[in-house]
Amino acid sequence: MCGITGAVWTREPLAVSRDELARMTDALRHRGPDDEGMMRRDLHHAGASRQCPGVALGFRRLAIIDLETGNQPIRNEDETVWGVFNGEIYNFKELRRRLEGAGHRFRTRGDAETIVHLYEDMGTDCFAHLNGMFAIAIWDARRRQLVLARDRMGQKPLVYAHTSGRLAFASELKSLLALDADLGRDIRHTAVDAYLTWQYVPHPETIFAGIDKLPPACFAVYRDDRLEIGRYWEPDLRRRFEGTRDDAVDELKRLMDDSVRLRLQSDVPLGAFLSGGVDSSIIVARMQQLGDGGTRTFSIGFPVKEYDESGYAAEVARALGTDHCQQQVEPKAIEILERLVWHYDEPFADSSAIPTWYLAEMTRQSVTVCLSGDGGDELFLGYPRYRAVALADRIDRMPALRPLLAHAFWQRLPAPARQKSKWRQWKRFCEALAASPLRRYGDWIAIFAENRRAALYRDEFVDSLGQQDPLDFLRASWLEAAKRPAVEAAAWTDLRTYLPCDLMTKVDIATMAHSLECRQPFLDHRLVELALSLPLSWQFRRLRGKCMLRRAFAGALPRSVFRRAKMGFGVPLDYWFRHELREMTHDLLLGTDARTGDWFRKEEVSRLVDEHETGVFNHAYRLWALLVLEQWLRRWCR
Repeated sequence: MCGITGAVWTREPLAVSRDELARMTDALRHRGPDDEGMMRRDLHHAGASRQCPGVALGFRRLAIIDLETGNQPIRNEDETVWGVFNGEIYNFKELRRRLEGAGHRFRTRGDAETIVHLYEDMGTDCFAHLNGMFAIAIWDARRRQLVLARDRMGQKPLVYAHTSGRLAFASELKSLLALDADLGRDIRHTAVDAYLTWQYVPHPETIFAGIDKLPPACFAVYRDDRLEIGRYWEPDLRRRFEGTRDDAVDELKRLMDDSVRLRLQSDVPLGAFLSGGVDSSIIVARMQQLGDGGTRTFSIGFPVKEYDESGYAAEVARALGTDHCQQQVEPKAIEILERLVWHYDEPFADSSAIPTWYLAEMTRQSVTVCLSGDGGDELFLGYPRYRAVALADRIDRMPALRPLLAHAFWQRLPAPARQKSKWRQWKRFCEALAASPLRRYGDWIAIFAENRRAALYRDEFVDSLGQQDPLDFLRASWLEAAKRPAVEAAAWTDLRTYLPCDLMTKVDIATMAHSLECRQPFLDHRLVELALSLPLSWQFRRLRGKCMLRRAFAGALPRSVFRRAKMGFGVPLDYWFRHELREMTHDLLLGTDARTGDWFRKEEVSRLVDEHETGVFNHAYRLWALLVLEQWLRRWCR
């Protein structure tokens, strides 16, 4: 687990000096505190008719495997292929045996060198053979091209800036800004619009004009100042599992065990996040069975009972016999906001980044690698919102009932301010029935739905957005699964959008800020393909998901794990905005120097603040999104 950066240039004025490369690399020090490596070359050929490129590669290392010889950049035998890589290749031992059989000679015992030799033999086809999480940059001197690649599920980040005459790349935006501060001069208004909708900036855009993200499961080839992007993996949504449900359970167990076993490879201490929920409990149970016992597990608790899962985690830890570490934290809202804004580079408003941050900080005091249960909800239909999708889908098939529910008299009745009240949720559900399945799903998961953004934006800001609709980001994935039931379309959409852009971003930045590697066994691409092939009736029954996980692993866990309601990994934002964040909110969002003042109507922001503070409505997530954006603008923009 590391940080990578570098550039290729075709024009001398855009050459990256060694000092600039050092600054780019040093900006990623938190991702790799153990070592650094750099390679820089000006490439000239005698008699060349065109200007030849130069290349620079930078690397910060968090040592996990092959502690003594695993530094990068890594190279092949004749130094015609160089690479830097962030992540882990779990099947590298199998690949290495094949490559050695084909005549390749290895200098190291780690996984990075495997990538270089595999690329040497297969070119860009090599990425489909990797099982792991990765962001890769390869300099191919023979073809005079730079190749970038990102893992299938978007676990590892990779951003790049392509200007005429140069391509620069990095694990984080701050590394590119260390090369050229002008890259951060212009803000994409469409990215701001998408951020307020989804609480993150979707790929392939970043918040900065001129910098983009490489999407998951994609590779890019830069040659002769041209950049071409391709996709190396695409699950077949037409495929269905061939066999009985018991066959599928056996295959699920086999793949889960193999995925966990592969992710136990480490030359440094290893543990697991444990919330006491279904997904993390399954991972820990398999770790206990497949490892040497005594798995180290970690959880945090909060003094507010509604947000405290530590008791459930402790129960699972006792039942499984793990070496459990638990800590109660009292988040400091103002301090943590400033730290998150620095590390996340872009506006990022998922408030579960706060407990993730504290959990990573605590875990790193004991281990360097942890496993987590991320991905289980998307693959096995665990989110409560999928119940609403399934229910709405049934109502859609009753044309006479839908308009009655959508426009019933109860829409005019008041609801409690509490965000999670059943009455408020029912009203919101019925109100959305009039929309298309995609539009209603977008409104359900949006922080600022379309009508709220329309009320918030000044006319000039609306004009700057053009015709781009944030819902288009979801639409492409939804349409890919259009022939599947609505619940599966929603889960597939989450897998392609919410998982990489929100969950993986949240976990990667929070863990790497503390030099902690996080591995997610559920996101092994073989497990993903299996889950996508299972019939809905096996996965989702009586408006409940995770049926296959229950069938496969219930015997290994306390019965309470599958019975209790799902809890979000959150913090009491609603309370904070009425108390410790109140003064900051008024100063930053309602002050005369608010950076967002040219974009947003001050009277609308004031209304949101007043309604929240007086208890008329819970706008905590919206206020958090606005506060993060305002603080981010003050920290990162001129």
